[in-house]
Amino acid sequence: MSSIHTAKVADYVAALHALKEDDRLRRLRPREGIDFVSNDYLALASAPRMKKAVFAALEAGTPIGAGGSRLLRGNCEEHERLEAEAAQFFGAETALFFGGGYVANFALLTTLPQRGDLLVLDALVHASIHEGARASRADFRISAHNDPQSVENTIRDWRTQGGMGRVWIVVESLYSMDGDFAPLEDLVAIAGRHDGFLMVDEAHATGVYGELGRGLAASYEGQGNLLVVHTCGKALGAAGALVTASTDMRDFMVNRCRPFIFATAPSPLMAVAVREALLILQQEPERQQRLAKLVAFTHREIGMRGGRSPSASQIVPYIVGDNGRAMRLASRLQARGFDIRGIRPPTVPVGTARLRISLTLNIGEEDVRAMLDALFEETRGEAR
Repeated sequence: MSSIHTAKVADYVAALHALKEDDRLRRLRPREGIDFVSNDYLALASAPRMKKAVFAALEAGTPIGAGGSRLLRGNCEEHERLEAEAAQFFGAETALFFGGGYVANFALLTTLPQRGDLLVLDALVHASIHEGARASRADFRISAHNDPQSVENTIRDWRTQGGMGRVWIVVESLYSMDGDFAPLEDLVAIAGRHDGFLMVDEAHATGVYGELGRGLAASYEGQGNLLVVHTCGKALGAAGALVTASTDMRDFMVNRCRPFIFATAPSPLMAVAVREALLILQQEPERQQRLAKLVAFTHREIGMRGGRSPSASQIVPYIVGDNGRAMRLASRLQARGFDIRGIRPPTVPVGTARLRISLTLNIGEEDVRAMLDALFEETRGEAR
Protein backbone atom coordinates (compact mmCIF):
# COMPACT_ATOMS: atom_id res chain seq x y z
CA MET A 1 0.00 0.00 0.00
CA SER A 2 1.44 3.42 -0.99
CA SER A 3 2.26 6.03 1.63
CA ILE A 4 -0.25 8.41 0.00
CA HIS A 5 -3.05 5.85 0.29
CA THR A 6 -2.01 5.04 3.87
CA ALA A 7 -2.27 8.69 4.82
CA LYS A 8 -5.71 8.97 3.26
CA VAL A 9 -7.12 6.10 5.30
CA ALA A 10 -5.22 6.78 8.53
CA ASP A 11 -8.19 8.39 10.25
CA TYR A 12 -10.39 5.43 9.40
CA VAL A 13 -7.81 2.96 10.64
CA ALA A 14 -7.50 4.91 13.88
CA ALA A 15 -11.28 4.90 14.33
CA LEU A 16 -11.41 1.14 13.80
CA HIS A 17 -8.57 0.67 16.30
CA ALA A 18 -10.47 2.73 18.88
CA LEU A 19 -13.55 0.55 18.39
CA LYS A 20 -11.44 -2.58 18.85
CA GLU A 21 -9.89 -1.21 22.05
CA ASP A 22 -13.40 -0.57 23.41
CA ASP A 23 -14.62 -4.07 22.37
CA ARG A 24 -17.02 -2.51 19.89
CA LEU A 25 -15.49 -3.55 16.57
CA ARG A 26 -18.14 -5.29 14.46
CA ARG A 27 -17.55 -8.07 11.98
CA LEU A 28 -19.88 -10.02 9.74
CA ARG A 29 -20.51 -13.58 10.90
CA PRO A 30 -22.16 -16.53 9.10
CA ARG A 31 -25.29 -18.25 10.36
CA GLU A 32 -24.18 -21.01 12.70
CA GLY A 33 -25.88 -22.79 15.57
CA ILE A 34 -29.42 -22.81 16.92
CA ASP A 35 -31.26 -19.60 16.10
CA PHE A 36 -31.58 -17.36 19.15
CA VAL A 37 -30.78 -14.18 17.25
CA SER A 38 -33.07 -13.67 14.24
CA ASN A 39 -36.31 -11.71 14.04
CA ASP A 40 -37.99 -14.46 12.01
CA TYR A 41 -40.46 -14.82 14.87
CA LEU A 42 -43.08 -16.96 13.08
CA ALA A 43 -40.55 -18.94 10.99
CA LEU A 44 -42.05 -17.62 7.76
CA ALA A 45 -38.78 -16.74 6.03
CA SER A 46 -38.36 -20.35 4.87
CA ALA A 47 -41.99 -21.47 5.09
CA PRO A 48 -43.14 -23.70 2.18
CA ARG A 49 -46.20 -21.50 1.56
CA MET A 50 -44.01 -18.43 1.13
CA LYS A 51 -41.73 -20.21 -1.34
CA LYS A 52 -44.68 -21.61 -3.27
CA ALA A 53 -46.28 -18.17 -3.59
CA VAL A 54 -43.08 -16.63 -4.95
CA PHE A 55 -42.45 -19.53 -7.35
CA ALA A 56 -46.03 -19.29 -8.64
CA ALA A 57 -45.66 -15.55 -9.18
CA LEU A 58 -42.47 -16.10 -11.17
CA GLU A 59 -44.18 -18.73 -13.29
CA ALA A 60 -47.05 -16.32 -13.91
CA GLY A 61 -44.66 -13.68 -15.21
CA THR A 62 -44.15 -11.42 -12.19
CA PRO A 63 -40.87 -9.55 -12.75
CA ILE A 64 -38.03 -9.83 -10.24
CA GLY A 65 -37.37 -6.10 -10.26
CA ALA A 66 -39.81 -3.23 -10.65
CA GLY A 67 -37.60 -1.47 -13.18
CA GLY A 68 -38.33 2.03 -11.97
CA SER A 69 -39.88 4.21 -9.32
CA ARG A 70 -43.55 3.85 -8.40
CA LEU A 71 -44.41 7.14 -10.13
CA LEU A 72 -42.89 5.86 -13.36
CA ARG A 73 -43.20 2.33 -14.72
CA GLY A 74 -42.27 0.71 -11.39
CA ASN A 75 -45.85 0.77 -10.07
CA CYS A 76 -46.87 -2.88 -10.40
CA GLU A 77 -50.18 -4.62 -9.83
CA GLU A 78 -48.50 -6.61 -7.02
CA HIS A 79 -47.72 -3.42 -5.08
CA GLU A 80 -51.25 -2.11 -5.36
CA ARG A 81 -52.85 -5.45 -4.41
CA LEU A 82 -50.62 -5.69 -1.35
CA GLU A 83 -51.42 -2.14 -0.24
CA ALA A 84 -55.17 -2.65 -0.63
CA GLU A 85 -55.15 -5.95 1.24
CA ALA A 86 -52.83 -4.65 3.95
CA ALA A 87 -55.02 -1.62 4.60
CA GLN A 88 -58.03 -3.90 5.01
CA PHE A 89 -56.12 -6.34 7.21
CA PHE A 90 -54.73 -3.70 9.57
CA GLY A 91 -57.95 -1.68 9.64
CA ALA A 92 -56.46 1.47 8.12
CA GLU A 93 -57.70 3.74 5.35
CA THR A 94 -54.65 3.12 3.17
CA ALA A 95 -51.18 1.60 3.10
CA LEU A 96 -47.97 2.46 1.25
CA PHE A 97 -45.19 -0.06 0.59
CA PHE A 98 -41.54 0.89 1.14
CA GLY A 99 -38.34 -1.07 0.58
CA GLY A 100 -37.60 -1.51 4.30
CA GLY A 101 -38.36 -0.36 7.81
CA TYR A 102 -35.33 1.94 8.02
CA VAL A 103 -36.25 3.84 4.87
CA ALA A 104 -39.93 3.96 5.88
CA ASN A 105 -39.14 5.60 9.22
CA PHE A 106 -36.68 8.00 7.61
CA ALA A 107 -39.14 8.80 4.83
CA LEU A 108 -42.02 9.64 7.16
CA LEU A 109 -39.97 11.85 9.43
CA THR A 110 -38.33 13.78 6.60
CA THR A 111 -41.64 14.32 4.77
CA LEU A 112 -44.59 14.80 7.11
CA PRO A 113 -43.40 16.92 10.10
CA GLN A 114 -42.96 20.50 8.89
CA ARG A 115 -40.75 23.40 9.87
CA GLY A 116 -41.97 24.70 13.23
CA ASP A 117 -43.33 21.31 14.34
CA LEU A 118 -41.96 19.28 17.24
CA LEU A 119 -40.89 15.63 17.22
CA VAL A 120 -40.91 13.94 20.63
CA LEU A 121 -38.88 10.73 20.43
CA ASP A 122 -38.78 8.04 23.07
CA ALA A 123 -35.18 7.70 24.23
CA LEU A 124 -34.89 4.11 22.96
CA VAL A 125 -36.42 4.36 19.49
CA HIS A 126 -34.60 2.80 16.56
CA ALA A 127 -31.60 4.45 14.91
CA SER A 128 -33.64 5.05 11.74
CA ILE A 129 -36.02 7.26 13.73
CA HIS A 130 -33.17 9.27 15.23
CA GLU A 131 -31.64 9.73 11.78
CA GLY A 132 -34.99 10.77 10.32
CA ALA A 133 -35.49 13.28 13.13
CA ARG A 134 -32.04 14.80 12.57
CA ALA A 135 -32.79 15.21 8.86
CA SER A 136 -36.33 16.51 9.44
CA ARG A 137 -37.43 20.13 9.08
CA ALA A 138 -38.96 19.91 12.54
CA ASP A 139 -37.32 20.41 15.92
CA PHE A 140 -36.91 17.25 17.99
CA ARG A 141 -36.53 16.41 21.65
CA ILE A 142 -36.03 13.18 23.58
CA SER A 143 -38.45 11.97 26.26
CA ALA A 144 -37.65 9.45 28.98
CA HIS A 145 -38.26 5.87 27.94
CA ASN A 146 -41.87 4.71 28.25
CA ASP A 147 -42.73 7.72 30.42
CA PRO A 148 -45.96 9.44 29.31
CA GLN A 149 -45.45 12.23 31.83
CA SER A 150 -42.07 12.98 30.28
CA VAL A 151 -43.75 13.25 26.88
CA GLU A 152 -46.39 15.58 28.34
CA ASN A 153 -43.75 17.74 30.05
CA THR A 154 -41.64 17.93 26.90
CA ILE A 155 -44.59 19.22 24.89
CA ARG A 156 -45.61 21.72 27.54
CA ASP A 157 -42.04 23.04 27.90
CA TRP A 158 -41.84 23.50 24.13
CA ARG A 159 -45.14 25.40 24.08
CA THR A 160 -43.98 27.57 26.97
CA GLN A 161 -40.85 28.41 25.00
CA GLY A 162 -42.96 29.60 22.07
CA GLY A 163 -43.46 26.43 20.03
CA MET A 164 -46.49 26.92 17.78
CA GLY A 165 -46.46 24.01 15.34
CA ARG A 166 -47.81 20.47 15.35
CA VAL A 167 -46.60 17.83 17.79
CA TRP A 168 -45.46 14.39 16.60
CA ILE A 169 -44.93 11.66 19.21
CA VAL A 170 -42.74 8.82 17.89
CA VAL A 171 -42.39 5.45 19.62
CA GLU A 172 -41.90 1.75 19.04
CA SER A 173 -44.74 -0.45 20.25
CA LEU A 174 -42.23 -3.15 21.30
CA TYR A 175 -38.65 -2.11 21.86
CA SER A 176 -36.16 -4.19 19.95
CA MET A 177 -33.36 -4.33 22.53
CA ASP A 178 -35.29 -4.29 25.81
CA GLY A 179 -38.38 -6.26 24.83
CA ASP A 180 -40.76 -3.94 26.69
CA PHE A 181 -44.01 -2.40 25.48
CA ALA A 182 -44.95 1.23 24.93
CA PRO A 183 -47.86 2.70 26.95
CA LEU A 184 -49.88 3.26 23.77
CA GLU A 185 -53.17 4.10 25.47
CA ASP A 186 -51.56 6.99 27.35
CA LEU A 187 -49.70 8.18 24.26
CA VAL A 188 -52.84 8.13 22.11
CA ALA A 189 -54.53 10.27 24.75
CA ILE A 190 -51.62 12.73 24.87
CA ALA A 191 -51.57 13.07 21.09
CA GLY A 192 -55.30 13.77 21.18
CA ARG A 193 -55.04 16.40 23.91
CA HIS A 194 -52.37 18.28 22.02
CA ASP A 195 -53.98 17.90 18.57
CA GLY A 196 -50.86 16.05 17.52
CA PHE A 197 -49.84 12.94 15.63
CA LEU A 198 -48.65 9.60 16.95
CA MET A 199 -46.23 7.54 14.87
CA VAL A 200 -45.80 3.93 15.99
CA ASP A 201 -43.09 1.59 14.71
CA GLU A 202 -44.56 -1.91 15.03
CA ALA A 203 -41.46 -3.65 13.68
CA HIS A 204 -41.28 -6.30 16.42
CA ALA A 205 -45.01 -6.52 17.15
CA THR A 206 -46.53 -7.00 13.69
CA GLY A 207 -47.44 -10.66 13.29
CA VAL A 208 -46.78 -11.42 16.95
CA TYR A 209 -49.28 -9.30 18.93
CA GLY A 210 -52.85 -8.18 18.42
CA GLU A 211 -55.71 -10.14 16.91
CA LEU A 212 -54.27 -12.28 14.07
CA GLY A 213 -50.97 -10.43 14.46
CA ARG A 214 -52.29 -6.99 13.52
CA GLY A 215 -49.98 -5.38 16.07
CA LEU A 216 -50.27 -3.56 19.38
CA ALA A 217 -51.69 -0.42 17.75
CA ALA A 218 -54.46 -2.34 16.02
CA SER A 219 -57.28 -0.93 18.13
CA TYR A 220 -56.24 2.62 17.17
CA GLU A 221 -55.73 2.03 13.42
CA GLY A 222 -57.91 4.24 11.27
CA GLN A 223 -57.56 7.31 13.45
CA GLY A 224 -56.57 10.29 11.34
CA ASN A 225 -53.65 11.28 13.57
CA LEU A 226 -52.04 7.83 13.67
CA LEU A 227 -49.31 6.53 11.37
CA VAL A 228 -48.00 3.00 11.79
CA VAL A 229 -44.96 1.31 10.29
CA HIS A 230 -45.35 -2.46 9.87
CA THR A 231 -41.96 -3.94 8.99
CA CYS A 232 -42.19 -6.94 6.66
CA GLY A 233 -38.73 -8.41 7.25
CA LYS A 234 -39.28 -9.76 10.74
CA ALA A 235 -42.34 -11.84 11.70
CA LEU A 236 -43.68 -11.56 8.14
CA GLY A 237 -40.59 -13.33 6.83
CA ALA A 238 -40.07 -11.17 3.72
CA ALA A 239 -38.69 -7.65 3.18
CA GLY A 240 -40.02 -4.11 3.01
CA ALA A 241 -42.35 -2.09 5.21
CA LEU A 242 -45.98 -1.04 5.07
CA VAL A 243 -46.99 2.40 6.31
CA THR A 244 -50.66 2.59 7.26
CA ALA A 245 -52.17 6.06 7.35
CA SER A 246 -55.07 8.22 6.26
CA THR A 247 -55.68 8.78 2.56
CA ASP A 248 -54.54 12.40 2.81
CA MET A 249 -51.24 11.42 4.43
CA ARG A 250 -50.61 8.73 1.84
CA ASP A 251 -51.31 11.13 -1.01
CA PHE A 252 -48.94 13.69 0.52
CA MET A 253 -46.18 11.08 0.76
CA VAL A 254 -46.69 10.00 -2.85
CA ASN A 255 -46.28 13.62 -3.91
CA ARG A 256 -43.62 14.91 -1.53
CA CYS A 257 -41.67 11.98 -0.07
CA ARG A 258 -38.25 11.93 -1.73
CA PRO A 259 -37.25 8.42 -0.52
CA PHE A 260 -40.46 7.19 -2.18
CA ILE A 261 -40.42 9.32 -5.33
CA PHE A 262 -36.77 8.87 -6.25
CA ALA A 263 -36.24 5.21 -5.31
CA THR A 264 -36.76 2.17 -7.48
CA ALA A 265 -39.89 0.43 -6.26
CA PRO A 266 -39.53 -2.70 -4.10
CA SER A 267 -39.41 -6.02 -5.92
CA PRO A 268 -42.90 -7.14 -6.97
CA LEU A 269 -41.91 -10.58 -5.70
CA MET A 270 -41.54 -9.13 -2.19
CA ALA A 271 -45.04 -7.70 -2.48
CA VAL A 272 -46.26 -11.20 -3.34
CA ALA A 273 -44.38 -12.67 -0.38
CA VAL A 274 -45.83 -10.12 2.05
CA ARG A 275 -49.36 -10.74 0.75
CA GLU A 276 -48.86 -14.44 1.42
CA ALA A 277 -47.54 -13.71 4.91
CA LEU A 278 -50.67 -11.68 5.72
CA LEU A 279 -52.80 -14.59 4.50
CA ILE A 280 -50.84 -17.00 6.68
CA LEU A 281 -51.49 -14.78 9.72
CA GLN A 282 -55.20 -15.09 9.04
CA GLN A 283 -55.28 -18.76 8.06
CA GLU A 284 -52.69 -20.16 10.50
CA PRO A 285 -53.28 -18.36 13.82
CA GLU A 286 -51.65 -21.30 15.56
CA ARG A 287 -48.26 -19.83 14.67
CA GLN A 288 -48.94 -16.78 16.81
CA GLN A 289 -50.34 -19.01 19.56
CA ARG A 290 -47.32 -21.35 19.50
CA LEU A 291 -44.96 -18.42 19.81
CA ALA A 292 -46.93 -17.03 22.75
CA LYS A 293 -46.63 -20.41 24.49
CA LEU A 294 -42.89 -20.54 23.82
CA VAL A 295 -42.45 -17.03 25.22
CA ALA A 296 -44.39 -17.91 28.39
CA PHE A 297 -42.42 -21.16 28.74
CA THR A 298 -39.09 -19.34 28.45
CA HIS A 299 -39.92 -16.77 31.10
CA ARG A 300 -41.11 -19.52 33.45
CA GLU A 301 -37.87 -21.44 32.89
CA ILE A 302 -35.82 -18.36 33.69
CA GLY A 303 -37.73 -17.96 36.95
CA MET A 304 -37.32 -21.63 37.83
CA ARG A 305 -33.54 -21.17 37.56
CA GLY A 306 -33.60 -18.28 39.97
CA GLY A 307 -33.29 -15.65 37.27
CA ARG A 308 -35.36 -12.55 36.66
CA SER A 309 -36.65 -11.88 33.19
CA PRO A 310 -36.51 -8.16 32.35
CA SER A 311 -39.18 -8.45 29.66
CA ALA A 312 -42.40 -10.30 28.96
CA SER A 313 -42.00 -10.60 25.21
CA GLN A 314 -40.15 -12.70 22.65
CA ILE A 315 -37.13 -10.41 23.10
CA VAL A 316 -35.18 -11.37 26.21
CA PRO A 317 -32.19 -9.15 27.06
CA TYR A 318 -29.47 -10.43 29.38
CA ILE A 319 -27.71 -7.29 30.59
CA VAL A 320 -23.98 -7.75 31.14
CA GLY A 321 -22.75 -4.16 31.26
CA ASP A 322 -19.14 -4.40 30.10
CA ASN A 323 -18.61 -4.62 26.33
CA GLY A 324 -15.79 -7.16 26.43
CA ARG A 325 -17.52 -9.41 28.93
CA ALA A 326 -20.70 -9.41 26.86
CA MET A 327 -18.82 -10.44 23.73
CA ARG A 328 -16.85 -13.17 25.53
CA LEU A 329 -20.07 -14.60 26.95
CA ALA A 330 -21.66 -14.57 23.50
CA SER A 331 -18.62 -16.38 22.07
CA ARG A 332 -18.79 -19.09 24.73
CA LEU A 333 -22.47 -19.69 24.01
CA GLN A 334 -21.78 -19.77 20.27
CA ALA A 335 -19.09 -22.38 20.91
CA ARG A 336 -21.76 -24.46 22.63
CA GLY A 337 -23.98 -24.34 19.53
CA PHE A 338 -26.28 -21.39 20.25
CA ASP A 339 -26.38 -18.45 17.86
CA ILE A 340 -26.59 -15.59 20.36
CA ARG A 341 -24.97 -12.24 19.67
CA GLY A 342 -23.63 -9.52 21.93
CA ILE A 343 -25.12 -6.04 21.58
CA ARG A 344 -22.97 -3.03 22.47
CA PRO A 345 -23.17 0.76 22.33
CA PRO A 346 -24.23 2.73 20.38
CA THR A 347 -27.03 0.24 19.69
CA VAL A 348 -27.75 0.24 23.44
CA PRO A 349 -26.80 2.83 26.08
CA VAL A 350 -23.23 2.88 27.40
CA GLY A 351 -22.79 0.44 30.28
CA THR A 352 -25.67 -1.82 29.20
CA ALA A 353 -23.95 -4.22 26.76
CA ARG A 354 -26.04 -7.36 26.62
CA LEU A 355 -27.04 -10.57 24.99
CA ARG A 356 -30.22 -10.15 22.99
CA ILE A 357 -32.01 -13.50 23.10
CA SER A 358 -34.72 -13.81 20.46
CA LEU A 359 -37.49 -16.41 20.60
CA THR A 360 -38.84 -17.70 17.31
CA LEU A 361 -40.63 -20.73 15.93
CA ASN A 362 -37.29 -21.87 14.53
CA ILE A 363 -36.61 -23.34 17.99
CA GLY A 364 -38.52 -25.46 20.49
CA GLU A 365 -38.78 -25.89 24.26
CA GLU A 366 -35.84 -28.30 24.44
CA ASP A 367 -33.66 -25.77 22.64
CA VAL A 368 -34.69 -23.13 25.16
CA ARG A 369 -33.91 -25.40 28.12
CA ALA A 370 -30.51 -26.27 26.71
CA MET A 371 -29.67 -22.63 26.02
CA LEU A 372 -30.73 -21.47 29.48
CA ASP A 373 -28.74 -24.26 31.11
CA ALA A 374 -25.68 -23.16 29.15
CA LEU A 375 -26.25 -19.48 29.96
CA PHE A 376 -26.62 -20.12 33.68
CA GLU A 377 -23.58 -22.40 33.71
CA GLU A 378 -21.46 -19.81 31.93
CA THR A 379 -22.58 -17.04 34.28
CA ARG A 380 -22.75 -19.21 37.42
CA GLY A 381 -26.44 -18.50 37.72
CA GLU A 382 -26.13 -14.73 37.99
CA ALA A 383 -29.58 -13.14 37.75
CA ARG A 384 -29.68 -10.18 35.38
